[in-house]
Amino acid sequence: SEGIPPVTRHLLILTALAEAATGVALIVMPSAVASLLFGTWLESPGALATGHVAGAALLSIGVVCWLVRDDGQARAGRAVVMTLLVYNLAVAAVLAHAGVFLELEGIGLWPAAGAHGVLSVWCIASLRQV
Repeated sequence: SEGIPPVTRHLLILTALAEAATGVALIVMPSAVASLLFGTWLESPGALATGHVAGAALLSIGVVCWLVRDDGQARAGRAVVMTLLVYNLAVAAVLAHAGVFLELEGIGLWPAAGAHGVLSVWCIASLRQV
């Protein structure tokens, strides 16, 4: 069977590394990550636990992207990239909402929102090739 196109493979590798690193950071120091994104610290035990759960989810996204990066099954690659498209669109929207409507202003908020927007476009381009 045909392998995943290079543009998709590179998307999966970048996503694997970035999301796994962010996931580990959220598991280890969720409040610091929240401060960078939103300009506020997580203080309640529930907020910290939510950060840990988000970290575990991001780490899982990283793992699946890493595992499918060389998968010869175009169907599996397409399913992962479609999932990444939904994820990236949702994260870009959530971060933009946090900045515009909740008036949060961490140093990493708009760069992260922009990065997820760019990754959404990359996913669409990849879906056209997978």
